[in-house]
Amino acid sequence: MTPSIRLLGKRRFLPLFITQFLGAFNDNLFRMAMVILVTYHIYSDPAKEASFTALAGAIFILPFFLFSALAGQLADSTDKARIIRIVKTAEIIIMVAGAAGLLLQSIPLMLLALFAMGVHSTFFGPIKYAILPQHLRKDEVLGGTGLVEAGTYCAILLGTITGGLISSVAAAGAVLLVAGAGRLAGGQVPPAPPETDVPLPKMDWHIIRSSITLVSDTLHIPRLFLAIIAISFFWAQGAVLAALFPPLVKNVFAANEQVATLFLAIFSVGVALGSVLINRLLAGRVSARYSPAASIGMGLFILHLYWNVKHWPVPQGTLMDFWTFVKLPRAEWVMFDLFGVAIAGGMFVVPLYAFLTTTVHISKTARTVAANNIVNSGGMVLAAILFSAMVQAGLSVAETLLLVAVSSLGAAWLAWKLHLACD
Repeated sequence: MTPSIRLLGKRRFLPLFITQFLGAFNDNLFRMAMVILVTYHIYSDPAKEASFTALAGAIFILPFFLFSALAGQLADSTDKARIIRIVKTAEIIIMVAGAAGLLLQSIPLMLLALFAMGVHSTFFGPIKYAILPQHLRKDEVLGGTGLVEAGTYCAILLGTITGGLISSVAAAGAVLLVAGAGRLAGGQVPPAPPETDVPLPKMDWHIIRSSITLVSDTLHIPRLFLAIIAISFFWAQGAVLAALFPPLVKNVFAANEQVATLFLAIFSVGVALGSVLINRLLAGRVSARYSPAASIGMGLFILHLYWNVKHWPVPQGTLMDFWTFVKLPRAEWVMFDLFGVAIAGGMFVVPLYAFLTTTVHISKTARTVAANNIVNSGGMVLAAILFSAMVQAGLSVAETLLLVAVSSLGAAWLAWKLHLACD
């Protein structure tokens, strides 16, 4: 058993891991159930379907842009375990609305619940990383970060599969049960009070002013600037790929929701594997050494996926199911490309997150992560808006993939600069 896996047997880590796992599972169960319901049962227009997936992604991410500054200030000035209990209680209330939206097939109600879940995740986000340096030793932080990322993407996998395969009625009941389980797990997280040797941050409730102040106070540090912008490149690429998957599967590969679920599942497993693999390669040392190569690897896999999409046969007849799709001659290369993109993505981003939480004093970790979330969410919302605009302007899915592949060079350059500056 590796040292990082042993953390799963420790109360200082396991309850947080389970809470994060269940939260990510529930997010993706609800989101996938909503996307499948809208894409396959409400809309029947490719442009509307692609625009809806982009809109849903932007709505979920927007709260990170608006409220991360408040979340970071609260997490650094209050017991983080107490905040976890509050946000997990709120999740139960939010999922009541989400379940109602699924049952009534109400798009406005589902999007409202999705926005509220974004707010919930905004306040939980800084904690899941900032609490690690408080509960773990310095040589455990990279391993703990990798496990959190791996667990998150395994939860995305399971939530995605579940949301894609069960009925909307079953999904409505499931999101309520999982929210309740998450609250029970969150109640077991050990206390994580603010540091006593430094002054507590003064709360600024003005969301615009506090966000600008937080980002400017963080980004003026060159190494943090490079790490945050590199992470933002990764999440902007991820936002576009996530928005692409359902319309790509339906309108290019002529496959049904089973294959859409398969694509997201492959991506989730790959990121989880990459998150664990990079910890083994770095032997617990926080370093950006492999991040440039990982970003270039992402770009090459996306480029090969672009080639496969461009040469895919013109769809004919009814939508293919899972078994029909995987038997196609070119299907294994499509799945291989997705898996490669995801593994490289996990190897790219995990060391950068560990870098954020170990570079600054423990009393500032939540605000540093919050500043990162603001910049990341801004990039993701911008990417989703650009994607939607490009689709409406007539840009094909293949051309969008090509743009994502080219953007990997920018992320690689930033990671290389960080490696030179810090390793």
